[in-house]
Amino acid sequence: MNDSLTKDEFEALAQIRRAKKGERVSACVARNAKRLIGLKYVTGAKDGTYALTEQGQQTLFVKRCIDGLRTVANAAAVAAAPATLDADVATFLSRKGLIAPNAADGFTLTERGRESLADIDARQSGKP
Repeated sequence: MNDSLTKDEFEALAQIRRAKKGERVSACVARNAKRLIGLKYVTGAKDGTYALTEQGQQTLFVKRCIDGLRTVANAAAVAAAPATLDADVATFLSRKGLIAPNAADGFTLTERGRESLADIDARQSGKP
């Protein structure tokens, strides 16, 4: 993820992922399509539809995993209801040892998960 995408561009990727065949594109997708195609995250068809490329799918999955880590961390910090994650994200994060299931039907961050999240935050804020 060397190309820093905005929240709006990530939302456009997510909408393209969820789009049904023949569905009209939203204003968000239309606004960001040119840049996403240029970055090779999306391909455009002649009929006006868009599809995620392999790189687009990977970028969106990484974003979903980072958001999942933050969700688990925030749920633990405020002692809220157990964090719910998509099955593919939960499986990936568990296999990597970043989260662990707990007794309350949710997940907790492992030490490795806390370190990874701290590293991600440091990189995003521009610190070495």
